[in-house]
Amino acid sequence: MTNPDEVAAGRPVMLRGGTVLTMDDAHTVLTDTDVLVTGDRIAAVGPRLQAPDGVLEIDASGGIVMPGMIDTHRHMWQTAMRAYGADWTLTQYFVWNYLEHGRKFRPEDIRAGNLISAWEALEAGVTTSVDWSHNLHTPDHAEAAVDALRAVPGRFVLAYGNIQAGPWEWTADPAVRSFFGRHTADDMLGFQMAFDVTGDPAFPEKAAFEAARDLGLAVTTHAGVWGATNDDGIRLMHENGFMTPETVYVHAATLSTDSYQRIAATGGTISVSTESEQSAGQGYPPTWQVRRHGIPVALSMDTSVWWSGDLFSAMRTTLGADRAREHLEAHMKGQTVTHHALRAEHVVDWATRGGARALGRDDLGSLQPGMKADVVLIKNDASPVSFPLVNPYGHVAFQAQRGDVHTVLVRTGWSGPTWPRCGAPSRPPSATCGPSSAKRPGRPA
Repeated sequence: MTNPDEVAAGRPVMLRGGTVLTMDDAHTVLTDTDVLVTGDRIAAVGPRLQAPDGVLEIDASGGIVMPGMIDTHRHMWQTAMRAYGADWTLTQYFVWNYLEHGRKFRPEDIRAGNLISAWEALEAGVTTSVDWSHNLHTPDHAEAAVDALRAVPGRFVLAYGNIQAGPWEWTADPAVRSFFGRHTADDMLGFQMAFDVTGDPAFPEKAAFEAARDLGLAVTTHAGVWGATNDDGIRLMHENGFMTPETVYVHAATLSTDSYQRIAATGGTISVSTESEQSAGQGYPPTWQVRRHGIPVALSMDTSVWWSGDLFSAMRTTLGADRAREHLEAHMKGQTVTHHALRAEHVVDWATRGGARALGRDDLGSLQPGMKADVVLIKNDASPVSFPLVNPYGHVAFQAQRGDVHTVLVRTGWSGPTWPRCGAPSRPPSATCGPSSAKRPGRPA
C-alpha cells in the first residue's frame, strides 16, 4: 500500500502500467497505461509517460485504474446501527425509523454514523457520496453531519431532510434557512434537499419545492416506493413545474409508464438501490423498465443498517436483477434471451459517470486530462481472483470487492489521498497498521 505521508499537498502522482477504464464517451479501455495526476486534476493518460520531478509512482501493473465511484443515495447516519435490520421488511424499517429509534438520535449519534459511513465509502473506492440525511431534527444535527463529512477527505453532498416533520414545515424553519446561510457548496461538499411526495391532492410539499428553488438546491426524493410514494406524486411534481434535470428519483420501482415518461421528458436521474429494492419491498429493481425510456441511471447502496456499503455489490446485484427479469419476461412469452441487454460495462458507467451526471459534476466520473483527480486502483496481488484480467468491466462488476481497493485518490491537493485498508475510523492518526505501516489521513489541510 502507498503511505499517505508520502503524498504531500500538490505532489504529482503517477499510476504506472495499469489497465485504465477511462469511462470517456467511447468507454475506451487502455492497457499498460499510465495516469498522471498533478494538483487536483488528471494531467495525462497514456503509455510510458514522462515523470515530472518529485512524482510519487504507484505500480498499477496487473490492476485496474478507474474513476472514483459515486453513490447517489446513502443514509449515512444509520451506519451507527450497522446490520441491525438485516432481516427487516420496509414496514419494519419505517417503524424503527419514524416511530422508535430514529427520533432518539442526538447530533453526536448523527456525527458518529456519518463518520463511519464516510470512511466505509471512501475505502471501498466511493469518492463521492450523497448523504441522504433525513433525520436532521434540528440544525444542530445538520451541523454534526457536516462536521463529520468535513473530517474525511472525500467528496460529499449533504441532502438535508427531516423525517420527524413535514417537508413544508422544516423547510420553512428560519433556523434551517440560517444553516444554509452559514454553509455554501464548494468543490468537496455540496447540498441538496431530501424529502418525499406522498401524492396528497393538496400537494403540501409544494412549499418545500419552492424553498429548494429559492435556495438554489436540487431535490432528491424517494419515488415509486410501494405503499409510500406513487404516480400521483410524480404527476403533481410535473404539473407544478418541479421536475428538473437536477432532480434525482430514488428507487422509482413501482411507477407507471406515464411517470417514467414524465421523468424522461424532464431529464432527471433515477438512483437505483438494487440490494434495497429486491430485499425491502419498494418494488422490483426498475432498470429493466427504465432502460426502455432512456432515463439516466445512477447507483446507490441505501443504508448499512441493512446492506453492503460498497458499489461493487450494487453493480453485481443490479446486473443480476435486470437479467433475471429479462429472462422471466422472455420465458413467460415462450422465448429465450440470447444476448443480455444490460452489460457489465453499463453498470460500471452508472457507478461513475451516471453519478456524476446526476450531481451535475461534469468534472467527475471519467479519467481524461483536465478531469478532477478522483482515481481508484483495484489491485490485490494476494488474491487468486485478481488474475487473469481478460474482461476489465466484468472484473469490476463481478470479481472485485472492497478488499481489492489498493489506492484511492481524491484531489491530490490534499495531504494523504491514499491510505491502507486497515483499522477503524476511530484509529488514532498516529497509529500504524499492516505491513505498510501507513497512517490514516486526517482532516484536509
